[in-house]
Amino acid sequence: MSVSLRVAEAVDVPRIAELHRRSRIDTYSDLVSYDTLTRVPAPVFADWWVERWSHERETHVLTVAERDGRLVGFTYVGPDDEGSQADTGLLYAIHLESAERGRGTGRALMAEALATLREQGWQRAALWVLAGNDRARGFYERGGWQPTGWCRDSTFGPPVKEIRYDRPLR
Repeated sequence: MSVSLRVAEAVDVPRIAELHRRSRIDTYSDLVSYDTLTRVPAPVFADWWVERWSHERETHVLTVAERDGRLVGFTYVGPDDEGSQADTGLLYAIHLESAERGRGTGRALMAEALATLREQGWQRAALWVLAGNDRARGFYERGGWQPTGWCRDSTFGPPVKEIRYDRPLR
C-alpha cells in the first residue's frame, strides 16, 4: 500500500514525539552519543511536543505520513525564526521510520512541505542539518537545496556543527 499524507491532529502529537525520538536515536547515533540522544525521557519528549504544537499550530504545519494506518514519518514547517530573511519559511523537521528509507516517503513529505511553505507565502525555504549527516545532506542536495554558508552549534548538548541549507520556492 502507498503512503498517505495528511495534516496532523492533536491525537497524533504523542505518536509523532515517539517517532521523532526513535528517528533521532537511529539517525544521529554515529554523530552524537547515545546518552545525549536519550537524555530526555520519552514522556518528557512527548510533553515538549504537545506543548510546542499547542502554541505554534496557528503558524506552523505538522504533516504526517501513514502506511497501512501506521505513522511512518512527519514534517514540521513554519516561519523562519532563526534567519534574517523575512521571505523565508523553515523546515524544522522531517523524520521517518528507518524502514521507510528508500520507499519514497521522504520525497513525498518533502514535496508536501515545500508546497505548504509556498501556500504560506514564503519565497524561500531553509533548514538546518547536522554536518556529518551525509545521507540527509545528499537527500537535500538532490532536491535542490544548497548550503548557505551559515553554521551553528546544535542544541544536542556537546557541540555538533549544523549547516543551514536553503532553496527557492518559486
